Amino acid sequence: MDKVVVESFTMDHTKVNAPFVRECGIIETPQGEIISKFDLRFTQPNKEIMSTAAVHGLEHLLAGYLREELEDIVDISPMGCRTGFYLILIGKRDESIIARAWINALNKVLFAEVIPARNPVQCGNYKDLSLFGAKEYAKEVVKKLEDKYKGGINNEV
Repeated sequence: MDKVVVESFTMDHTKVNAPFVRECGIIETPQGEIISKFDLRFTQPNKEIMSTAAVHGLEHLLAGYLREELEDIVDISPMGCRTGFYLILIGKRDESIIARAWINALNKVLFAEVIPARNPVQCGNYKDLSLFGAKEYAKEVVKKLEDKYKGGINNEV
């Protein structure tokens, strides 16, 4: 059996500078379609871990807000380490486009008044969501991303 390579395990998490956007995978389907995967890193790995309720709140909010910014999103999923999210979409995009969409979506989080689908019918853990926590991380990350990417993507990871 061939050795399986998990891309995220090949990145040195001690040498990155969060927050950042990183293209971390491209797959071409047998039909020739491109599927892209991006690392949207909110916090510094092994130093700053987001609370589960804040991550869950961001997941609900970004599910809609990122889709308002970008077409062909397949999924936006939290990382198990609670330091960021994976964004999967159809097609190839430049990291600067993803960064701008992420900043725009996070700015919308700052003005959100409710978390969508916060009920037992639409969510399997609807009591563990924090709008306050989601806004706190959004505020912190937007400020850092605006400073980091104002001149474009600089690939510091």
